[in-house]
Amino acid sequence: MKARFAFLLAAMAATSTSAQAATVEHKQAPGAMIASAAIIPPGSTLYYLSGATGAPIDPKDVESPDAFGDTEAQTLSIFTRMKAQLADMGLTMGDVVKLTVFLVGDPKLGGKMDRDGMTRAYKTFFGTADQPNLPTRSAFQIAGLARPQQLVEIEAIAAKAP
Repeated sequence: MKARFAFLLAAMAATSTSAQAATVEHKQAPGAMIASAAIIPPGSTLYYLSGATGAPIDPKDVESPDAFGDTEAQTLSIFTRMKAQLADMGLTMGDVVKLTVFLVGDPKLGGKMDRDGMTRAYKTFFGTADQPNLPTRSAFQIAGLARPQQLVEIEAIAAKAP
């Protein structure tokens, strides 16, 4: 009986150790800017971040045509605030496993979405030497957001393994 009990304890300890060693896995093709998949181990906690838009450049000016800046500036603003929000929850940008990006056509670009501007800002937070993880991502052009000057809204899902 003692041998069975000892075996059971050893098995539980091994299971516990391997569960604690589990990590979220970001699968990506060489040279890709986004992950092709994120594998989240059982027992992980998921964090859903509501869609966020960029803050105005000058908080006193929310009405002028350039109040929020271009797509790149707005994306930088969103990711900077997202990084702080994640930090408040004990997470990093490396814990982000999924982004959904909504882009409005920029009137200055003939109504086309500025994917390049969004990507430049994205690359300062993801796939860097300091933070190499890439999330999965979808990006869409949409008709508009709450304010006509807003060109980007981003929502995120983060995961933390046990």
